[in-house]
Amino acid sequence: MDHLFLYSFLTLPVIFTIILIFHTYKSNSNTKSNLPPGSFGWPIIGETLAFMNQNHQNFISQRMKKHSSKIFKTHVLGEPMVVLCGASGHKFVASNEEKLFLAWRPQSMNKLFRSYQKTTSSSPLPRKTETQITKAPGFIKAEALVRYVEVMDSIVAQHMDLYWEGKNKVEAYNLSQILVLTLASRFFLGLDDQSRIKKITNLLDKMMLALHIIPVNFPGTTFYRAMRAANDLREEVKLLIKEKKEALLGGVEPQNILSYLIVSTDPVSGEFSPEHVVADKIMGLLAGAFNSPAMTTAFIVKFLAERPDVCDKVRSEQMEIASSKKAGEALNWEDMQKMKYSWNVALEVMRLIPPLQGTFREAKTDITYEGYTIPKGWKV
Repeated sequence: MDHLFLYSFLTLPVIFTIILIFHTYKSNSNTKSNLPPGSFGWPIIGETLAFMNQNHQNFISQRMKKHSSKIFKTHVLGEPMVVLCGASGHKFVASNEEKLFLAWRPQSMNKLFRSYQKTTSSSPLPRKTETQITKAPGFIKAEALVRYVEVMDSIVAQHMDLYWEGKNKVEAYNLSQILVLTLASRFFLGLDDQSRIKKITNLLDKMMLALHIIPVNFPGTTFYRAMRAANDLREEVKLLIKEKKEALLGGVEPQNILSYLIVSTDPVSGEFSPEHVVADKIMGLLAGAFNSPAMTTAFIVKFLAERPDVCDKVRSEQMEIASSKKAGEALNWEDMQKMKYSWNVALEVMRLIPPLQGTFREAKTDITYEGYTIPKGWKV
């Protein structure tokens, strides 16, 4: 009898707590009328496990078929969320950026890329700070790409000679990662050292696995390994910052984004950014330049191997351009404009396998879309 009493004493509070959480969750989920169709899944965890374990494209397409092809609600990464589907949904979000929606990042991404935030808040950064890199003069704009073509051609040729030429077997995805990061390191960091680039590639690869997961920082978990990789990458970037500062003191002009961030002030505070803040911004830039382009490049190789007829047409177009060049002459922007069939192949690959499966936003206020209410604070 004593054991039964003790068992009841210990279990009843747990059961009561679970019931309380369930009804609280249920109450919160119904505070707004006319919510989009969909399901919040299990209490607290929602549909996070399905989101993490499934291909994101499959996760979305299944719910589009089940609930609505235009909009549905779910609950992932600890947040109530609405997914807007199709071109009209994307246009609605893009045309109302900052007016109705703010950029939002999951806690996992904040912890990986915002070392200077002492809290776990997922609140967005000021827009001017977010766009500081993209508005950097002459680095990421279209006219800069025109200037980069010849250098890119040289880097790609060296990469092919080093990793692809004469090999019976190649790992297309891993080599695509190295190629993409080689290009990014050159133009963003002014870095050419292949050993350091390979190290950064391996660290970023571990971090990419933890962007959209529950941030459980415990030994053995994916997030724990990603956090260790993020800390190592941050130290590597800080070392590059010190090297760039020494070069700048020696009279070298800023010729890449890293140098630009070192010498420019924050557009909001008006002060020079500390090294760890610059490092975080560079890490975010490298992550954006790393995952999607590498995946697209690898899938282009895959589909060309599966479609020899398409591969022959791409090769024919490339050889026609090559035959018009002198020996050792690099590609230029005019040559790129002639690669119409090759470009259409790349576009088709990106249509079949979208390199970016959507980004997150937060509703600034209650929003009406397709006759449904998206409550303030919900993620989109």
